[in-house]
Amino acid sequence: MTRAEIATMIAGVGLPNAYDHFTKDDKPDGPPFICFLYPEDADFKADDSNYQRITDLTVELYVDAPDFTLEAAVETALGGSGLVYTRSGPRYIRDERMYQTTYETSVLLTDNPPAPDDPTAAPTDEPPTNDTEVLEQDAEQG
Repeated sequence: MTRAEIATMIAGVGLPNAYDHFTKDDKPDGPPFICFLYPEDADFKADDSNYQRITDLTVELYVDAPDFTLEAAVETALGGSGLVYTRSGPRYIRDERMYQTTYETSVLLTDNPPAPDDPTAAPTDEPPTNDTEVLEQDAEQG
């Protein structure tokens, strides 16, 4: 998925939404609303490289009172996009006087730039950068 596809998926729920947080200029008057963010990378590492780029995605639903219809809408959006998620909450945030339900998943972001050592990256004419590449080139030249 791309970041644009994720933003479209979130917007499809039909609630005000923002990446990470709202600014004071675009803040909704109150709940319900959604915030989403990519808190960490969870890359698959192999052979001393980040072999597959994987990013965690957190979707936070904020409501005045538990709303199982809105939770179902978020879950349908996530599941309909092929994402397997973990849900926690709703939990009451006393200082904000609202409930938060959190959905966490991992996404293979296709618009992530490839790692320099990604074997699927376009080939370059640059000289080898490590001993393994030198050995591979020597073997090919035979």
